[in-house]
Amino acid sequence: MNLEPQNVPEAFDAGARDYDGLVGANPGYHEHLRMSAERMQLPDKGRGLRLLDIGCGTGASTAALLAVAPYAEIVAADGSAGMLAEAEAKTWPASVRFVHSRAEDLADAGVTGPFDGILAAYLVRNLADPDPVLRSLRSLLCPGGVFAAHEYSVRDSRAATAVWNVVSWAIIIPAGRVRSGDAGLYRYLRRSVNDFDGADAFRNRLQRSGFTDVHSLTVPGWQRNIVHTFLGRAPQ
Repeated sequence: MNLEPQNVPEAFDAGARDYDGLVGANPGYHEHLRMSAERMQLPDKGRGLRLLDIGCGTGASTAALLAVAPYAEIVAADGSAGMLAEAEAKTWPASVRFVHSRAEDLADAGVTGPFDGILAAYLVRNLADPDPVLRSLRSLLCPGGVFAAHEYSVRDSRAATAVWNVVSWAIIIPAGRVRSGDAGLYRYLRRSVNDFDGADAFRNRLQRSGFTDVHSLTVPGWQRNIVHTFLGRAPQ
């Protein structure tokens, strides 16, 4: 299976039942998502806030937002019906609502702003054309609202690129093949990370999309300089 970004939601449909098991075997996966949610610096445990989790998958990023902002209203959207079904099957408070929609089609799905914060975990790299989506997400934020992209980016570091490819070929792709019978999604994952913006280029992309106060932080452990939190704000 040779995946392209426009086919990614359907590929995730096929791999949805195995997804939680695969990411759960990744040390730090859930901890790092919560770290990105914490870096959004959402005040007062989310009281009075409205948040968007775009590309929510099976709900791991939604859980991370909920952990740091338990009193916020959270709208969680994903383009994969299979992944969204896995998320909806879990137990959530009434303040969490799931919507089936690609990032490009939020308005058609009835998802409208303003939001006080938006988290996009492992999403931007999978978009065929990131720039209009980033501009659209920025427009959904209230003035000063925070955007966080929790994303792979290795191109600025030879060491990170080498580690990523070794782990992909030795662990991620074989594990995906064993669990799902088809490693195509995980070969795409390896390639998409290699092809994605370096951290500096992605910060520049966010600035061009109208975000201010753009900066990024990496995560600890083996994914240092591989996984990052990219942060920006809507202009005041």
